[in-house]
Amino acid sequence: MTMKLDDLYETVVPSEVDPLDSVTETAASGLAILAERVEQLVQLCERLSLENQSLREQRQELQAKCEQLYEKNELSRSRIETMVVRLKSLEQAP
Repeated sequence: MTMKLDDLYETVVPSEVDPLDSVTETAASGLAILAERVEQLVQLCERLSLENQSLREQRQELQAKCEQLYEKNELSRSRIETMVVRLKSLEQAP
């Protein structure tokens, strides 16, 4: 029995139904999903970086305010101590 060349083509899967097409489509959609997730992560990193910078600036401002309040508190305490000393000296004066 002799096979013709046309008979061989009939046993081959037609190119429209290539099983690798579905694998390629799956891989392509997987890559698209991965690319989208990477892009989301990049955006998240950028947002967190900006937020981190803002928080650092806020911390510096709060530290400066804290130092100012500490200095004011020390000045007030010094003035009060001076007044207390004066009052005690007035009480002891004849």
